[in-house]
Amino acid sequence: MILYGIKTCDTCRKALKALGNVTFHDVRADGLPSEVAQAAWAQFGEALVNRQSTTWRGLSEEERAQEALTLLAAHPTLMKRPLIDAGGTLYLGWGKDTQHALLG
Repeated sequence: MILYGIKTCDTCRKALKALGNVTFHDVRADGLPSEVAQAAWAQFGEALVNRQSTTWRGLSEEERAQEALTLLAAHPTLMKRPLIDAGGTLYLGWGKDTQHALLG
């Protein structure tokens, strides 16, 4: 299982603690792999972009108008977190539905 997120994100920390043995991929330091970004975009669409983030608020209108995958490649902290890859099945966020699916 791979958790894509940011090490300073409280939600990512909660997910890491609950999941235990999981590989952590810091998108701020290492970026989001393009194949993962494309698969997540195909599954989640606009929900993948966190429009309530500080990063989003700091963008110009021109930057906000860019294609989402281009924007995520340039600003990986715009991704809603965490993005969890559990054996090819993707989960976005750490809501009750994701917790139930991964923790039982």
